[in-house]
Formats: sequence, C-alpha cells, structure tokens
Amino acid sequence: SQSESMPWYSGPTLLEVLETVEIQRVVDAQPMRFPVQYVNRPNLDFRGYAGTLASGRVEVGQRVKVLPSGVESNVARIVTFDGDREEAFAGEAITLVLTDEIDISRGDLLLAADEALPAVQSASVDVVWMAEQPLSPGQSYDIKIAGKKTRARVDGIRYQVDINNLTQREVENLPLNGIGLVDLTFDEPLVLDRYQQNPVTGGLIFIDRLSNVTVGAGMVHEPVSQATAAPSEFSAFELELNALVRRHFPHWGARDLLGDK
Repeated sequence: SQSESMPWYSGPTLLEVLETVEIQRVVDAQPMRFPVQYVNRPNLDFRGYAGTLASGRVEVGQRVKVLPSGVESNVARIVTFDGDREEAFAGEAITLVLTDEIDISRGDLLLAADEALPAVQSASVDVVWMAEQPLSPGQSYDIKIAGKKTRARVDGIRYQVDINNLTQREVENLPLNGIGLVDLTFDEPLVLDRYQQNPVTGGLIFIDRLSNVTVGAGMVHEPVSQATAAPSEFSAFELELNALVRRHFPHWGARDLLGDK
C-alpha cells in the first residue's frame, strides 16, 4: 500500500510493479537465438535439434540460419513434450526439425536467416574469479557458453573493480573473488552476444583444464570483430609458458610477450 511517509510519491507501489511487469514479452521481442543442446536422431526417419529457445520466437515455415556454418533451411516441425506446435517462444524447451539434412552439432546456434551475427575470435569479458589460483595473462582455460565448449586464452586484464568504491585499478592478475574486465582470445570463432543483450549467448564459465572445476564466470562486455582484432604472433602455449617463467623465475629476466606487443 502507499506509504504515509511519502506523500509526494504518486506512482505505483513496488508490489504493483512486480505484479504487472511483462518480462516475457520483452524477451519474445528480442532476436531469435536457439543454441543447440542435443542432436536427437532416434531412427533414420527423424533428425531434430533440441534445446531451449533463449530469446525471440520461432514458427513453422520460418527461414533460419545455422551459425557458424551459415547454412540456411526452413523449420518443418516444432516438437515439444505435449506434441507439435506451430510456434514457440523464449524459455520453452523444443526440438526443431528442418526441411534439409544439415550438419549441425551441439553448440551451434540457430537464428533468423535475415539476421547478421558475425563470429568473433576475441572479446572483452567482465569476469568474476572464483579460484584460489589468480587469473593471469597467458593462461588458458576451457570455457562453456550456450552449450558450446572451447578454449580461451587470457590476453590481458584491463582493470579490477574495487567493490568498496567501484573504482577501476590496474592489476597484474585477478585474485579470488576479484571482478574485472579481461581480454580473451578463443581457439575458434564463436557467435556471441553482449550479455546485456542476451544472457544465454553472452554468459560463459571458465573451467580448469586439469581438474575440470569451474573457476570463474564471465559476461561478454564487447565482442571484437575480426577486422579490429590484433593478430597474435605467439601461440597459446608460448604465452602460457612465458607467464609461468616470469612468475616463478623472475631472475631469468624473461620479457613479457603480451606487454611487448
């Protein structure tokens, strides 16, 4: 109810806002994003692509495009637990059957055919680090984003956020519980959205390659197009070895390969 302590406020109460806000309509109005979680082929007569519609809507007959291959096809069926549907909306678990036999794998992304979403191999990512071992430039981790698993290299740490006053400060590594903006390069081109635009295709986790433990979470701040991404003359192994030598054998005087770029 309205508070007597705020006679100057004539708007709706917090409870009224929460009860009337139309979140689903906003998600449905966004561009279609369908990350493939599983290729369902129980027999020779059926081939479907299962997953949860991350945003937008899809309908039978719609022209869709598969990324990163760029191959196009039409939606022949939308299969659900309750039977076939003519259309589906964001948040629903569905299986799409296409009119063409296309090579689609787990981690591929389906979207409207008339939409352009270029694959990128670099991105700046807001990271929350959750491991005792700090995140440092030159390290490589497995990452998972919208069902796609690949590897990423830490090119650099732009800054760490001081949670006490929200200021940004330069650091050499990101410690446990640290929050910062990190530059990543992926082993293969990925189709990404900014996290603010789509949390499913813009959110990722870091996985330690030896222990298989999740060590961090990330939100894509800005994908870097191939045209603006600076090529690296060093391999991921060389950068990781360089960081290891500089950290444990500083008396060797090894130069920073990233810093000298």
